Amino acid sequence: MAPGVAAGLVPWLITNWRVETDSVPVRLLGALLIAIGVAFLLHAFARFVIEGFGTPAPVAPPSRLVVGGAYRHVRNPMYLAVEATIVGQALFLGQPALLAWAAAFGATVFAFVVLYEEPTLRERFGEGYDAYRTAVPGWLPRLRPWRGE
Repeated sequence: MAPGVAAGLVPWLITNWRVETDSVPVRLLGALLIAIGVAFLLHAFARFVIEGFGTPAPVAPPSRLVVGGAYRHVRNPMYLAVEATIVGQALFLGQPALLAWAAAFGATVFAFVVLYEEPTLRERFGEGYDAYRTAVPGWLPRLRPWRGE
């Protein structure tokens, strides 16, 4: 539900989906970012269910550490997918206010990850999470997938 609010409801409240640009290349780039963001978001959700036997929601967390798929390249693909979707909407609609929302969302998510999520995962999954955290960057994807080496 949170990604839907962050990448759906809030952008709609800010823009009412009004298009403010006539630039076809900018709109195409925005559409591409939206498509990539949505695809990676769905992939990340699926990994939680298939690999982690849970959900991204704190009320039903995964019972196993999720390290497959996109998670082999970056630890936070779901947050990055939402961020890409918001930036894509800003470009597609020509609405700079959405870039401000993307920055606020990014700062909030970063604080949440550092202050809550990482300590919780470390406590829950111990050395396995520490090894994963050391090998896989949080925000800038590695080019070669981590294979647990």
